[in-house]
Amino acid sequence: MPNLSTTYMGLSLKNPLVVSSSGLTNSIEKIIQLEEKGVGAIVLKSLFEEQINNEVNSVIRHDAKQNAHPEAEYYISEYVRENNLQTYLDLIKLAKSSVKIPVIASINCITGDEWIAFARNLEKAGADALEINAFILPTDRKISSADMEFRYLDILTEVLRVVKIPVAMKIGSNFTNLVGMVDKLSANGAAAVVMFNRFYEPDIDLETLQMTTSSIYSSPGDLRHSLRWTGIISGKVPNLNIAASTGIHDGEALVKMLLAGATVGQICSTLYLNGFGQINEMLDYLKSFMVKWNFKQISDFRGSLSYSKLPNPVLYERTQFMKYFSDPK
Repeated sequence: MPNLSTTYMGLSLKNPLVVSSSGLTNSIEKIIQLEEKGVGAIVLKSLFEEQINNEVNSVIRHDAKQNAHPEAEYYISEYVRENNLQTYLDLIKLAKSSVKIPVIASINCITGDEWIAFARNLEKAGADALEINAFILPTDRKISSADMEFRYLDILTEVLRVVKIPVAMKIGSNFTNLVGMVDKLSANGAAAVVMFNRFYEPDIDLETLQMTTSSIYSSPGDLRHSLRWTGIISGKVPNLNIAASTGIHDGEALVKMLLAGATVGQICSTLYLNGFGQINEMLDYLKSFMVKWNFKQISDFRGSLSYSKLPNPVLYERTQFMKYFSDPK
């Protein structure tokens, strides 16, 4: 029987399948069920900085009379923040006392300011690690790419200043030099990167001529983008753990990510679309793959097809079709 156990950010996992931050991990009932189904770890649903700030502003605007009392606005702001934080801390404590798999906290932030205290409290509540979900949309043409990168590094370093648990950065791929950015995150103390963030994407409803949202789920085709960068970065920044995310819908996709160099695979959309039974199917495929190729443990094949291991790494670098679509016939 192949050994599926692995290590992610120094944490011992019974297998490399991790449920990513989502509504699937926002209650103790779901977390217990996910452990029973066999996942190696879970990332709690994110505590959103933007959502908390919007809630604060909504409560203050709801009663215009509060504007006559400056101290009331401060009280409301602190109460809403503390209430959201305490609910999250309670979930961490309950999860830690109810399951044996690692419980990774998650914060979605756009600044490094008030999240310093939040991160410290998450650690005290018992979180095994922390995932920082950061995405800053670059809409100001006067801000340079270097300035944008510094904001991510600032968030990371400020949080690391107050916690001792390992910290992962969940990022998007929209950087001028993604390899360089990940290398900076590693140099500044990140234990892992999660690639990639699945962002809110707008759409246009042609029947109402109004802005709406696109599908919130990933598709199996999204794997290709994540696979390319997992393979490249695992080869270029070898000491950093990689949690491959987006497009992992079945066991084959998980195995491909591991071959490219991912430490673990994070799943979400496939569980919404196919149910929790998909966990067993993915793990069964991983086992059968290892038996077929006589791999005894994950380390026997992880990264064997990464950028640094291929005799011809241009296969990861190629960006244009040069053969199949060059002939108009």
